[in-house]
Amino acid sequence: MIVLSDDIDLPDRDTVLGQTVPFDPARWLPLLPDATWWPTALDECPHVGRWPRVDRRTVFRIASQADTSEGRRHLLVAALVWGTGTKAQSVNRRARIFQPSSLADIDTRLGAALDVLRERGAADAYWAFNNDRHVPHLGAAFFTKVLYFAGHDSATVRHRPVILDSVVSRVLKATGAVDASWPGNGWTTDQYRLYVEGVHEYAQARGVLPDQVEAALFDHGKQLA
Repeated sequence: MIVLSDDIDLPDRDTVLGQTVPFDPARWLPLLPDATWWPTALDECPHVGRWPRVDRRTVFRIASQADTSEGRRHLLVAALVWGTGTKAQSVNRRARIFQPSSLADIDTRLGAALDVLRERGAADAYWAFNNDRHVPHLGAAFFTKVLYFAGHDSATVRHRPVILDSVVSRVLKATGAVDASWPGNGWTTDQYRLYVEGVHEYAQARGVLPDQVEAALFDHGKQLA
């Protein structure tokens, strides 16, 4: 069971949807299988200083078109871009998923995992991405981003998926929401299920959406780094 603190300072939903991350298209484009994998919506993102910045709202808009193979490819790339930032090393690490797998294999695994999300929910989709539908080099911190954008605002998903990464995990441990054995990464399906259920219960009690809780946890976790 995950027990969250009663005094979490929760952002409003507009603040969550407006959370932006800078990115460098010139670093991403040469690493993609071809130019069709790049979502054109990313070209419309506003520049702030040197870099364009993508927000959650834009990735949700891209995810709304994920009912085709091309749309799912765009969702995957947009989630990677939003979660990575501008550092060349980080971009190269994320783009490794395109190297060992055939494009058909990525399409099949991504589509199957998102089918599981719609049909059986977030925890079962997490299991699929972590097991028989695993895409090499796509770890939980990033495939939970894919699940989040694909399913958080969907009326057909019972438990809205939420992002779980090392930053969120850090604050869960620091605040005693989980015990000392909770890992910093590589969470089991049961651990992800407990996390999703805990976030949902807390969000319901506070009259907010689950991603408002996740965003608050992430912000707190960054302060603990």
